[in-house]
Amino acid sequence: MFLGDVLIAHGLVGKEDVDAALLRQTRHGGRLGDNLVALGRLTQAQLDAALHAVPSAPRSLEETGIDLQSLLDLQAKAMYTGACDTASKLYDVLRLPVRLTQQLLREAEQRQLVESAGLATGGGAGEIRYTLTAKGRQWADNAFEQNSYVGPAPVPLEDYVRRIERQAIARERITPAEVRKALDGLIMADRLIAQIGPAINSGHSMLLYGPPGNGKSSVAERIGRIFAGIIYVPHCFEVAGQIVKVLDPSIHRAVTIEEEKASRGPSILREEYDRRWVPCHRPFIITGGELTLEMLDLSFNPLAKFYEAPLHVKALNGIFLIDDFGRQIVSPEALLNRWIVPLASRIDYLKLHTGKSFALPFDELVIFSTNLAPSQLMDPAFLRRIPYKIEVGAPCKQTYRDIFRLVGAKRGIATPEEVVDAIITELTERNDFPLAAYQPGFIVDQVQSACKYIGREPALTPDLVEMAIANLYTKDSPGYGMVRSAR
Repeated sequence: MFLGDVLIAHGLVGKEDVDAALLRQTRHGGRLGDNLVALGRLTQAQLDAALHAVPSAPRSLEETGIDLQSLLDLQAKAMYTGACDTASKLYDVLRLPVRLTQQLLREAEQRQLVESAGLATGGGAGEIRYTLTAKGRQWADNAFEQNSYVGPAPVPLEDYVRRIERQAIARERITPAEVRKALDGLIMADRLIAQIGPAINSGHSMLLYGPPGNGKSSVAERIGRIFAGIIYVPHCFEVAGQIVKVLDPSIHRAVTIEEEKASRGPSILREEYDRRWVPCHRPFIITGGELTLEMLDLSFNPLAKFYEAPLHVKALNGIFLIDDFGRQIVSPEALLNRWIVPLASRIDYLKLHTGKSFALPFDELVIFSTNLAPSQLMDPAFLRRIPYKIEVGAPCKQTYRDIFRLVGAKRGIATPEEVVDAIITELTERNDFPLAAYQPGFIVDQVQSACKYIGREPALTPDLVEMAIANLYTKDSPGYGMVRSAR
């Protein structure tokens, strides 16, 4: 891992600052962080805080928090698959410091589980190669009977709990300027922005509700991108002898800088950083109608004999958005009953297939987004457990005009005020059809598509606008009969 990547991701320095520090490093030596401080690009306090946040590598096998038997099991399985035959290769797979992989090999050698097979060639030239003995292969067979997990060594549950608490989402302060920047491009009332800011900073749950098509999902997605903090996610953790995988590349965005790193020396020595943890941006998970109750429980693979963490555990220290709440496969009542205790106590309880339960901090910003009436979805007892209830309502006429102007400017099409006013009159006065924030984009898209078809320059002409408005309605829409009779 490179310290520069983490500092850039935190917003403490820019890429140009890191490049300048690397240049100074080639001339004066020292570590990257010290050179950043010397150049005045970073304060010592900021550097110390960033380094303090990095998980420290264990200095002994005991400090891994995993018993020796389990580590030997993992090593034997890795060697049995043919992926590892040297200490450096074991380092890459187990993600333990080299000196600990060497110590683990010596322990296995003393137990006659491995034996030396001469010096390695190729990339590992100069290293001693090891192979499993007959006893070692039997050991690996027994280990595979327990579970077939092969990969980075797990972290103990206790370490995972402490890390979740340490990097709690509420510890990151989001300023009013950051909120406005995140919502830039959305035309929203100041009242709404003022409500969203405290809700984000609380780190607790919020409910976004209101009629469809007014930007609830857009607001929620902007919230999901507002956090800049870096968290450390384990590849997996161990509880009661069971392995639970957490890191998910489809969800967790690792901190990387897209540039050639071959010429760079490591900013944090690999022996100082616990590589069982991966620096990531705060996760943002969106679920919709596909959400089931089973997706919120540990998933045990009876063949592999280890677990996959549920979605909300993968979202820890981040954001979990339930979009279109009330339209999931799972009923609202079942989902709310599952989370009523975690939302109140900030602790979630998960159960292994062995029957043993364990607790994890429930640290995530849960966002419920719905266009159904909240009173139809949840009872007062549950509503009390959602501290922020924010209505995202229909735009007023002036806001509607502003949205039309913004959409037109983005699409390169003129939106004359008299045309927009005529649309408002058609919808609200002649047809009793409610205004919604999505309509300007919908109408402009319809007009552009029609102009493309007939080979005309895009313009909001009366005939094309009338056609676009007609596509807003169905026979059971409010005012449909008035629309038909008015023509």
